[in-house]
Amino acid sequence: MNEIGHFIGGRKVPGTSGRFADVFNPATGEVESRVALASPAELDQAVAAATEAQADWAAQNPQRRARVMMRFVALLNEHMDELAQMLSREHGKTVEDSKGDIQRGLEVVEFAVGVPHLQKGEFSEGAGPGIDMYSMRQPLGVGAGITPFNFPAMIPMWMFAPAIATGNAFILKPSERDPSVPIRLAELIMEAGLPAGVLNVVNGDKEAVDAILSHPGIAGVSFVGSTPIASHVYATAAQHGKRVQAFGGAKNHMVVMPDADMDKAADALIGAGYGSAGERCMAVSVAVPVGEATADRLVDALTPRIESLQIGPYTAENVDFGPVVTQASLDKIRGLVERGIAQGADLVVDGRNFRMQGYENGFFMGACLFDRVKADMDIYTQEIFGPVLSVVRAGTYEEALGLANDHEYGNGVAIFTRDGDAARDFAARVQVGMVGVNVPIPTPLAYHSFGGWKRSVFGDLNQHGPDSIKFWTRTKTVTARWPSGIKDGAEFSMPVYHQG
Repeated sequence: MNEIGHFIGGRKVPGTSGRFADVFNPATGEVESRVALASPAELDQAVAAATEAQADWAAQNPQRRARVMMRFVALLNEHMDELAQMLSREHGKTVEDSKGDIQRGLEVVEFAVGVPHLQKGEFSEGAGPGIDMYSMRQPLGVGAGITPFNFPAMIPMWMFAPAIATGNAFILKPSERDPSVPIRLAELIMEAGLPAGVLNVVNGDKEAVDAILSHPGIAGVSFVGSTPIASHVYATAAQHGKRVQAFGGAKNHMVVMPDADMDKAADALIGAGYGSAGERCMAVSVAVPVGEATADRLVDALTPRIESLQIGPYTAENVDFGPVVTQASLDKIRGLVERGIAQGADLVVDGRNFRMQGYENGFFMGACLFDRVKADMDIYTQEIFGPVLSVVRAGTYEEALGLANDHEYGNGVAIFTRDGDAARDFAARVQVGMVGVNVPIPTPLAYHSFGGWKRSVFGDLNQHGPDSIKFWTRTKTVTARWPSGIKDGAEFSMPVYHQG
């Protein structure tokens, strides 16, 4: 059986802990390989390699670092098909969806090509008599990223591209469920010219994560996962003196106003709710139609669309979505659907008994649609992370707005309407970090920052865009005065450089 180890110091290395996890093909349910789970000693090796490489890498001028990113972009495009097939085999999403995963990561690498401009400091000439002041943005040192299974290409690149471009070395701890693509990305960026040790990939589970959070050689940590773990990561890493950004769960609402184009709204919900089997942190899992007539029209439009969705393995053509990632995920989703029924929601479309002919052992879940869901039901309060859409009927616009504002998560939200006043008011008042107006998945492009509010995020700086440059660098401010501006004698009062 194929064994996946680590990538440390510029080369693949086997695991030495003696611990492994199975890596499944979600479409067949079969174990295709096993991945090594790192010990703290193996993390130490990665930190040592990163520390040794970082100073020389940071000393490279920004243009040289940018050129590595440029060559990496070219290699990602060249190997797109290979990466997408590899990703789909371990994750289960369709090949086209996998290409989207890679593309959205690639776009952050393209953004990082601009590091010579992005990392510039500021300069003030003549701040006082003979005094100049300037600031520099310098790398933290060694950073680490802990990434989830659902985007094994995109989220690692969201983290390591800006970190490396700004002069840091990096240790990536990807999900042990689909570890092949992160290893391949490390190989490709080495081929692009990155020095050995600047990017290391350490596979592992909680033991590796805990070692990262407490390791004195790691200065910054970025995490994406569930809210309980994000909270733990933030508190633990901060307690150990690290800069931390930790992104948690989501329950993304889409408000449908009475004036919305119902066909466009329904199509948007289908793609945003069921794409990638709902295993996206930006998936729309709650539709909020305003008014009973709007709700009836929406459910009528959704039902036949959902019933006609094509589900199958990534190797099949014309498939809308594939299996979920593991049997445990499938069991959790089915359990939440059962609780939704027990708590009184109407299951309009029931996908619990979906079976894929020839793939009976795969982790397939059919699409489900709930109507008349209430705010105290588990299917509303919890992140399902599966192909389940809940319709929560709101009597008024204010009630719909309140649902999004009152939920503990604040990752993404959308409104579908033809009314500019309603859209503008919604964007201004909704307590959510990313807002779509007639856009169901409002994931910002690479040159804006990605991040939610409330219990969807822990930390002050978001991913990619300008925030990523700030997160992976520290500001140093220099006040300089040359001999011609220095008075004779000691000065004991607080320096004042300019008298008004």
